Amino acid sequence: MIGLISDIHGNAAALEAVLAALDAQSVDGVYCLGDVGGYYSEINQCCAALRAREIPTLMGNHDWYLASGEPCPRSQSANDCLRYQHSVIEPDHLEWLRGLPRELEFGALRMIHGGWKDPLDEYLEPSDEYFDALGGRYFATGHLHVQYVWQGKRATYCNPGSVGQPRDGDPRAAFATWDGERFALHRVEYDVDRAAADMRAAGFDAYYYENLYAGARIGGKLSRRPVP
Repeated sequence: MIGLISDIHGNAAALEAVLAALDAQSVDGVYCLGDVGGYYSEINQCCAALRAREIPTLMGNHDWYLASGEPCPRSQSANDCLRYQHSVIEPDHLEWLRGLPRELEFGALRMIHGGWKDPLDEYLEPSDEYFDALGGRYFATGHLHVQYVWQGKRATYCNPGSVGQPRDGDPRAAFATWDGERFALHRVEYDVDRAAADMRAAGFDAYYYENLYAGARIGGKLSRRPVP
């Protein structure tokens, strides 16, 4: 059994809680579906934790923004956070982000951050037609920050949700496991107060982190899974 994590977004408190929960399940390995960077202040701690465990990690859109210096085209608050992260990230962590792959496989499971039409920024809408065109049985992506499993006629798809910024109204950190045939969804509480304190210490006001208490995006909006 392996663990699937995604969209950590610099939230070290949430990442530590998820990794501890996966350790308690004695998983054989962990895969990260991207977006280590973006939004929260503890980018160095998050990179260090993944690298210390040699967790295979995909590049997400926020990792690309951070590594390339290109701005996020749709969020000023995201760019504020990216500028901060770029000012503090250790050079070797930045080089690691630049070298992250766009796609990973483990056995029959294919993984990507966004989708197979756009590896970084696609909000994948699962369908039999979509996965039939790809071939294969098991798929997982991140990016949406909403946790769910979709079962088609031939394919099974999982979005493990977000470790560091859930957007489904549940503030607990989200992750998933896969046993080679079935996906299971999990949530774990973490110290949101610590994440908020880390942001205050970095100079951010409450607008940038109060959403963590509600399980929402910055500004308070929720996201929803695609409707088949």
